[in-house]
Amino acid sequence: MKQWITIFCAAAITLLACNSARAQQRGYSLNVLEISERGSEWFASDSLDLRGHVRPAIGVVADWAYRPLTARNSGNDRVLSIVRNQFVLHAGASLVLLDRLRLAVNIPIQPLVDGRAATVGGVSVEPPGDGGSIGDIRLGADVRLFGVHGDPITGAVGLQVSLPSGDRDTYSGDGQARISPRFLLAGELDAFVYAARVSVNIRPEEQRFADIYVDTNVSYSISAGIRAVQRRLVIGPELFGHTSLTHDQFFKRRTTPTELMLGLHYLVVDGLRLGAGFGFGLIPAYGSPQHRGLLSVEWTPAVHAALPPPPDRDADGIDDCRDACGFQPGPASSDPVQNGCPAPPADRDHDSVLDPVDACPDDPGIASADPAKNGCAAPPPPPDRDHDSILDANDMCPDEPGVASSDPAKHGCPAPKDSDGDGVLDISDACPNDAGPASSDSTRNGCPKAFIRDNQIKILDQVKFKTSSAEILPGQESEDVLLAVLAVLTHHPEIKAVQIEGHTDSSGGVNHNRELSKQRAQSVRKWLVEHGIDPLRLTAAGFGPDRPIDSNSTDEGRRNNRRVEFAIGAQSSSIPAAP
Repeated sequence: MKQWITIFCAAAITLLACNSARAQQRGYSLNVLEISERGSEWFASDSLDLRGHVRPAIGVVADWAYRPLTARNSGNDRVLSIVRNQFVLHAGASLVLLDRLRLAVNIPIQPLVDGRAATVGGVSVEPPGDGGSIGDIRLGADVRLFGVHGDPITGAVGLQVSLPSGDRDTYSGDGQARISPRFLLAGELDAFVYAARVSVNIRPEEQRFADIYVDTNVSYSISAGIRAVQRRLVIGPELFGHTSLTHDQFFKRRTTPTELMLGLHYLVVDGLRLGAGFGFGLIPAYGSPQHRGLLSVEWTPAVHAALPPPPDRDADGIDDCRDACGFQPGPASSDPVQNGCPAPPADRDHDSVLDPVDACPDDPGIASADPAKNGCAAPPPPPDRDHDSILDANDMCPDEPGVASSDPAKHGCPAPKDSDGDGVLDISDACPNDAGPASSDSTRNGCPKAFIRDNQIKILDQVKFKTSSAEILPGQESEDVLLAVLAVLTHHPEIKAVQIEGHTDSSGGVNHNRELSKQRAQSVRKWLVEHGIDPLRLTAAGFGPDRPIDSNSTDEGRRNNRRVEFAIGAQSSSIPAAP
């Protein structure tokens, strides 16, 4: 901390040397915000954290005020900014002693201020001078009277002395020393926190700025908010300002600058706190800006309350939270169950059944409610190779897990399966993975009218057409088949390409049959597109009599060859039919 104080003092001496060259004084200290000492969780008030025997705090508050001094030009009635932007760095440090006394220093460094000339009350006022300056250095001491930090109410009194180190030319100083006795309050009620301050700023000499008196005044601040985020964040509004005590100016508008600000302070890690605030002037008097913005960073070591030693009811040197036998003294043990417990009776076979109650003390066993078996090895269980809880002696399928059955020939065997849940057991289901109705035809039993098999959409019944025509015969039979194909395509959007293939028997001319089979395939495609299937998924092709699946020498064989098939992912050189 000594190093930081040396740096601050060096900066102050440098800026004071620069300001000594100024000849003309124009104003007085503009900054209405009496910044709190380092270590506070407020900007204008003080949280009165006066804990620690030798506890330092150090930090910087960046303070920007926009248009803190304006005047209405008598010539054209325009509002002019005598001071437009004022930027101040409040560099400070504090030291808490004996849990009660705090000493502090604050060095306001003003690297930037700008504005323009104006006439106020008939007096010509120059804008601030160029270049940086230092403000009035403030020294302070506060003493806690009652309460401690975190109580519902804590009070303190203090005294601050402001040295005439500022520059009136740049509106950063008064040109005379000030003495400020003050009274402070702070407190916490669960998540609610508050703080307040009242101080009297005594100026030895009365001074004037244009038509405004700059004299002794009383200043105040009121802050309230909540503590959140695991008690690391304090956020809430702060109201602050001052008013003149002389020339009947008490709480008069022109001598009572007042500001309202929302501030927050967040403890990033123990010792490091960041802050931010933004506010505006409520009463546009001397020094009250239109807007004010604040950023802060400070460091102060955390204070941790001393904890009482943990309880040890049996006085065996092992605290109760780790003592497995808190009322019986015993030695320490790496076993949490035995830590702090008296030495247990012997257990020769290490089976966790102590020898006095172990029926087999030399042979490891298991605990049992039967004293004659306690600590003895359990008899081997009867064999059950498939682990279906049916012993091998009674299990008709000893190597395959099954279920109990009243039929001795099926006891322990797996229950018949119905994989697709259609009520037709797999053993007789022609389509065990596709649900369908029962049928006396073993080739159709348990099969739906359309299902996916061998890279095709299989259909059990054929689409019917008029003789030598591509017109689909009306009626339930063809409708049911097409609806079944539609359902498969709807439920399987992953099927991107299906070729609808028309086939005929060998009756008639070959070319005629090929064209007829193509037209029939196109009719089926058109029906599916009209019922919602994306036409890009479907192509149509006709193969006439070229791909028979049965003999053309019988009526039944020819009926089987007259068919429509649906090949999944098939490629065809035929041009897709129009939808």
